[in-house]
Parts: sequence; structure tokens; C-alpha cells
Amino acid sequence: MNSYDLVVIGGGPAGLIGAAEAASLGRSVALVNAEKALGGAGVNTGTMPSKTLRETALALSGAKSRKLYGVDLSLRREATVVDFLRHEQNVKAGFNAWIAQRVAADKIDFYSGSGVFRDAHTIVLGNATLRGEKVLIATGSSPRRSTLFPFGQPHVYDSDTILNLDRLPRTLVVVGTGVIGSEYACTFAALGVEVHLVDGRDVLLPFLDSEVSQALSDAMQRNGIVFHRNERVLECAAGNDDDRIALKLASGRVLRTDAVLVAAGRKSNTERLNLQAAGVAIGEHGLIPVDEHYRTSAPHVYAAGDVIGFPALASTSMEQGRRAVRHALGLPMNSKFSHLLPTGIYTIPEVSMVGETEESLKKQGVEYVVGRARYEDSARGRIIGDTDGFLKLLFRHADRKLVGVHVLGEGATELVHIGLMAMLAGATDAIFDEVCFNLPTLADLYKFAVRDAWLRERGTGPDETSQGEHHANAVAR
Repeated sequence: MNSYDLVVIGGGPAGLIGAAEAASLGRSVALVNAEKALGGAGVNTGTMPSKTLRETALALSGAKSRKLYGVDLSLRREATVVDFLRHEQNVKAGFNAWIAQRVAADKIDFYSGSGVFRDAHTIVLGNATLRGEKVLIATGSSPRRSTLFPFGQPHVYDSDTILNLDRLPRTLVVVGTGVIGSEYACTFAALGVEVHLVDGRDVLLPFLDSEVSQALSDAMQRNGIVFHRNERVLECAAGNDDDRIALKLASGRVLRTDAVLVAAGRKSNTERLNLQAAGVAIGEHGLIPVDEHYRTSAPHVYAAGDVIGFPALASTSMEQGRRAVRHALGLPMNSKFSHLLPTGIYTIPEVSMVGETEESLKKQGVEYVVGRARYEDSARGRIIGDTDGFLKLLFRHADRKLVGVHVLGEGATELVHIGLMAMLAGATDAIFDEVCFNLPTLADLYKFAVRDAWLRERGTGPDETSQGEHHANAVAR
């Protein structure tokens, strides 16, 4: 039996950062991962692969060049699956190698295999038995598979197996319009695939500000994506004579397609850990309940990342892992975990937000002021040719503090961070009037949006459809 100060089960974002934090403090650390490749879903099947495929689709399709210059500057007219996956595989392999080097450099003992609790401090895998004074569970999540879909049949995919496709389909049905389903729908549509989205709701990504949700839905439909709202799949028949898949919907309609991507949520990877032996309680859907320090019902066992549920983002999982380990080792944190967590959605166009929405402010009874600026109002927006993009800011009326930032358009997931930092600093609208941004940049949209808010508050703001006049008024002020 090998004894360690900390045993980490799971080599995804939360586990890797937790292990690195303990090792940097001179503690002995063992890292257990079911797969030889480290990085979890974030590196191998989720975050990085899907975002890399998005960039590849934009490059191969020549979408930006057609919009900017009116000509097709794509690398080739018809991309093959090899073209589509090459960059994703290179990015993934490179990052896998880099992570392995970092683990070795930090003198973390790596064990490949599925760890199982024998008792509260003992984890067994293969021929190895490990004892951890403290334990961090960070085993992540995996796609939820409904028995309605025959996943053993060809061309029936979930968000993990979609990376194994052997050809680009002519048609694709995506079941579920959450973040994952929406992102993949946009990626395949950019390559000219006929994409259908089937979802039981009538609103796309309802956690978004409703104005942004509607704008994204409109943009996706302009890009050729067909929505089937308030629908659900009743039957899925694969392996027909024509090698196509038939989906029978609740409305009675039948969709015939070359491939199906089921993106119906994810489940926590806890069923094989034998958590009862460790005295760790399990909640609904296999999630592990934790306190504010990420401690489970067993005082020496901590959990972080997807296994504890929302928000289940790579960025938040890493910070959870770091905080869990510091508490486990008796080390203080300099600050509390911020409640301001940005959300980035890599659809086409991108969407990002942080803070309140108009709907949430109305529900709380908080008076607010809205300021908007379209990408085409700025020099940078016109240069890149983004006519759909816009920035929307929400200010609390009582003290003029920024309480919500919403962006749709190219670089949205970067642009939102300016507003995030202002919110963390408790800044009011005045900071954007006083700051000087580089020109031409999209950051200048913050100045236009603030001035738009001032004009609206005075009752002299532009109509929703008169953004060009708004730009002239804002500049002239």
C-alpha cells in the first residue's frame, strides 16, 4: 500500500488543478484516472475538441471570407472528415502531452485505472492499493444515454462519440438544444450539413437574456438550421435498407437523416466508486452533495467539478479543485469564490454573459437601465463584417452599478471579461466614459452602450430599430 497526503480520483480540470496545488505545497500526491490520456472531457471529448471543430468549420467553409469579400476563400470546396478532424486531433494530442509533462514535473504519481473505495481512506485499482489522508473526487460526467436511441448502431452519436464519425453526413438531427447541442448544430451547419434541432422547449437556451436568446435563434435559422420546437422523439429506427435513420416525433412527423446526435444532458461519473464504503452520501442523479468548502459527508473526502453539479464548467471546476485542496490541507483562501461566473457559448455567432438578465431583474423588482451597442456601430465591427453582433449592458438605476453583461457576436467570450472585471470592482457606468480603449477594437462598444443608456434614461434614446442614428447621437454627445 502506497500512502499519500492526497489522492485525487479523476484527471480532468478539477482533479489536475487540485493535484498540482497540493504538489506545489510539497505534499505527496497520487492522481488516479480511468484513462491513460489526462484532461477529462474538457480536453478529450468536450470543451477543447468542440471549440476546435468550430474554428475548423469556419476555416474550411470560408464563411467569413464570403461575408467580408463576397468570394469563396475556403481551403477547399468539400471538406472530408479527415480535414475536419485533423486539427482537433493535433490540438488534443498536444495538450495531452503537455499535461503529462506537467504531472511528471510536479512529481505527482500517476495511476491509470478505475479507482474504487475499499474503505474511507483506501482506493484500489488493478494491482495498486493507495491510502489517502485526504481524497478529492473529480471524476467528471458523461453523456446521459436514453434507451430510446440505439447507440450501438452506426451514425447514432452522443457528444463523446461524435468525434469518431467516419464521414461528414449530408443531414444531421440534433436532439436537445442545450449548450452542447446548439454548439455542434452550428458547427455542422457551417460545413453545409443540413441540420435539424429537436427540443421539447419553445425557447432556445432559456437561461440567457430573452433578447439574446431570440437573436441567437434568428442567426442560427439564417445559417440554415431548422428548429423543431415543443417536440420530442418517440421512436428512433436505425439500420434501414437505405442506411438512413428514421425519427418519429410526437407530432407524428418523421425525420429521415444520415446521422443523429443526442445531446440530452450529462450524468455524474460516480456509480463505480463504491462511495458507500467511504461514507460519502450521494444525491439526485448521482451528484455528490458538498458544503461551501467542497467537503462531502465524509470530512476527509472532497469533491469538485461535474460530480457536484452546476455550473459544471471547466473554468469553475478548476477553481473548485484548488479551493477544495487548500481547505483539505488547512490552508486559507484570500477571498471567497465569486458569485460572478461568466458563461461562454461557442455557437455561431458566439454568446457570452455574466450577471443579471432583464428577466431576473424584473423578477426581483429592481429598476434598471439598458444600454445597447451593435458591432456595426464600431470601426472594428465593420472591419470584421459582423452585422449580427451586439453588446447589452444592464445598470441598476439606484446606484448606476453594472449588474449584467450580454454579448452576441465574434469574440463575445473574450469581450464579456471587460464587464466582468468592472462588476467585480463594483464599478458604475462612469468608468466606461472615462476609460480609453484601443482603436479599432470591440471594447469601444462599452462606451457606446453606456451613452446609449444615458440617452434612453433621458428619453432621447433611439428606437430599437434605429441603431445607426444611435451611433451618431452617441458620438456627438
